[in-house]
Amino acid sequence: MSERGARETDAVVVLEGVTRRYFRGGEEVLALDALSLTLSRGEMVALVGPSGCGKSTTLGLVAGVDRPDAGTVRVEGLLVSSAGEEVLVPYRRRKVGIVFQSFHLLAHLTVEENASLPLLLDRRRDPERVRTLLSRVGLDHRRHHYPSELSGGERQRTALARAIVHRPAVLLADEPTGNLDSHAGAEVLSLIDELRREEGTAVLLATHSREIAAGADRILSLKDGRLVKAPVEAVR
Repeated sequence: MSERGARETDAVVVLEGVTRRYFRGGEEVLALDALSLTLSRGEMVALVGPSGCGKSTTLGLVAGVDRPDAGTVRVEGLLVSSAGEEVLVPYRRRKVGIVFQSFHLLAHLTVEENASLPLLLDRRRDPERVRTLLSRVGLDHRRHHYPSELSGGERQRTALARAIVHRPAVLLADEPTGNLDSHAGAEVLSLIDELRREEGTAVLLATHSREIAAGADRILSLKDGRLVKAPVEAVR
């Protein structure tokens, strides 16, 4: 089923007829079935549905860490689905930001160093950008602290700063509030919304919860790897 709500002229992410199959214990699993969707600059789109419906697979394809068995994935015109590693490595460093459920901060690095990591991996430095972002997410006073000294909300805000410090074209958020209490989760979602409006970053958010997805511009329901018109109930 095709989903085309965004204007092509503003398109950042375009998936066309994407199919992805896995083999689990000798059994074939159809993770995505001819999925098509478009995501515009500055737009937040939420993918909702139960576990195994294809949300994380979609994010992995856009991130260029997985490849479809059929169909195409384009980000800012780059054919990510068939690019080689020599293209995908700089693509991931410059065009993609990711916020995970489990933070994935490096324990031996400070907040400031963790937030700077995408720039350093790309052999760039921008201390002013890092300092501005940490202030924006309320962590300027914590910049010399280590992850073990932070609350869950502070760790996720550090991860958010790291995900957008390099001004990516697309931010992929995979259950970004899954390990947070309701207050910290709402705070992180509000920051994602504010920062994508300021930065013009396209956001693709994967979540089980339609309540969390309610802040997105569009909600796309997935079931068995396909977009469905009827809402998919939240499943935890």
